[in-house]
Amino acid sequence: MSDLRRIIWLASYPKSGNTWMRSLLAHYFMPAGQAPDINNLRQFTTGDTRQDFFDAANGGPFRGTGLEDWIRVRGRALRLIAASKPDHHFVKTHCQTIRIFDQDVIPPEVTAAAIYIIRNPFDLAPSFARHQNCDLDTAIAQMCNPDTITGTPSGIVDLLGRWDDHIHVWTNAPGLPHHVVRYEDLLKNPGKAMRGLLEKFLRVKVDGPKLARAIKATSFEAMKKQEETLGFLERPQGMQAFFAKGQAGVWREDLTPAQVARIREAFLPTLEKWYPELLKETAAVAARA
Repeated sequence: MSDLRRIIWLASYPKSGNTWMRSLLAHYFMPAGQAPDINNLRQFTTGDTRQDFFDAANGGPFRGTGLEDWIRVRGRALRLIAASKPDHHFVKTHCQTIRIFDQDVIPPEVTAAAIYIIRNPFDLAPSFARHQNCDLDTAIAQMCNPDTITGTPSGIVDLLGRWDDHIHVWTNAPGLPHHVVRYEDLLKNPGKAMRGLLEKFLRVKVDGPKLARAIKATSFEAMKKQEETLGFLERPQGMQAFFAKGQAGVWREDLTPAQVARIREAFLPTLEKWYPELLKETAAVAARA
């Protein structure tokens, strides 16, 4: 049997920059003028919630009624996704890399590596609330809930869990080559962040002009304009705009001191490791709660 360890996962908690990363990679690797718009990213990458792959794996239309139905078909669907291209290719996921019902959610037999994108939880919370079409306190509760899942109407699941657990399992998965990109670093200096990813992790010799064009083509304003002009098929129902702000530090205006305190208390060890620069300021804001 051929080796199916072809998937390079583009993994993240929702609203952490996954769509931006997929677009950047597409614009870098595809020939000039052929990179897809935001509604046709599957020309370059795919995702693990594709209905057509689940239907094929199920031998007919997949309609799941719970996690057991989903995990029963998921492994076969992922093998089809892995086999859909002859070499390594990128696949988006929001799932944790854990085991349920004695099966791997991210099976090693189809996995080559992972690019993991992180966004600080203070900025993530308002964006996640818009994504879920709920209020901020509900969004924060979901980010703190180990049982949080989202998914499609047909029962294909994104197994999210807690924000901090999501980071921990992806960055500590045994035997998984991975590269972490912080959304904030990508915003601050996309050239440096992408060079680190391309050269150090993917072992690709960087073409400077090509990278500059990819960064320009996928700026937040460019992607926001695409959504306004073309719409965005991945935008959840009820969400007004997928590309809303795309900035770092919006939590200072969007969150109350009590909400900052709640996020800080829930995720402090992970913040200490991944966002030490936010500790002092968030402590001062939380103290006003």
